[in-house]
Amino acid sequence: MGLRLGLVNLYLRLFMKRALVRMREPAEMRRIFDRDARRFFAPPQGANFVDAQIRRPDRGSIAALWCSRGRPDRRKVVLYLHGGAYLAGSLATHRHLGAALAGAAEARLLLPDYRLAPEHPFPAALDDAVAAYDHLLGAGYGPGQIALAGDSAGGGLVFALLLRLAAEGRPLPCCAVGFSPWVDMTGRSPSLRRNERRDVMLPAGRLPEVVRFYLGDRDAGDPLASPALGDWRDPPPALIMASRSEILLDEAVALAEALRQGGGDVRLELWRGTPHAWPLFAGVLPEADLAVAQAGAFIAGHLGHSGDEA
Repeated sequence: MGLRLGLVNLYLRLFMKRALVRMREPAEMRRIFDRDARRFFAPPQGANFVDAQIRRPDRGSIAALWCSRGRPDRRKVVLYLHGGAYLAGSLATHRHLGAALAGAAEARLLLPDYRLAPEHPFPAALDDAVAAYDHLLGAGYGPGQIALAGDSAGGGLVFALLLRLAAEGRPLPCCAVGFSPWVDMTGRSPSLRRNERRDVMLPAGRLPEVVRFYLGDRDAGDPLASPALGDWRDPPPALIMASRSEILLDEAVALAEALRQGGGDVRLELWRGTPHAWPLFAGVLPEADLAVAQAGAFIAGHLGHSGDEA
């Protein structure tokens, strides 16, 4: 483990994880995320950002951000869904990662500010993800020109969106990337207990409370909340990255297996020593920069090659 990675892990264990253990309300988690974003996450050199609005029929609009770096191919786009346990995360906390991934994929990236729980419980975030996908289709992108990506809860949304599109008989995007995706809300994954102490960031004991904030009295086994339990049929190619020491490890493995059983082409990467959703530390950790570069290359290898470009 490199020195910088060790220092970040130490910071997360001593400050972030303890703060999440003591957290009294979602607003406090949002303040923590925003504070650390200002402290650690600067947009990469050459990043460009343009404000956008995603229209939702009869429901107002969703704020969003177009992210790019360098000279992207404007015919190709990544729809990125941010993490934050469905309670936190924003354009401010993830714009640096959006720009870095856009540059690595040589594409534009749309980062929507979807609605958060508990003010807006399930399926509000998923509805907003669908609206963002429809926005891209309405802007002239074909499904083969759209890739999905997300971290943590946003990674869960990525695969929930795929299930919902498939259930509605709609064309699917060209590929999907999940960084430490949260894809099983039932609390049955063995790594929740096995890695409880090893995980430097997430306190397993708070997850049931977060699930209640997001789902209320809805069934945690609903595949649109827990995509690892979904009935997959010919999903698009997927890249899933997770840390061997995080509590969500087994969920990532289970999702990869479910996708493979459904006929999907899946690349599962399990990293050693990294924290949960470590690509968020792009520009800070070499391991994060490498993960973003690999994810960008994966996306670039699939964008625009499915034969249905608009």
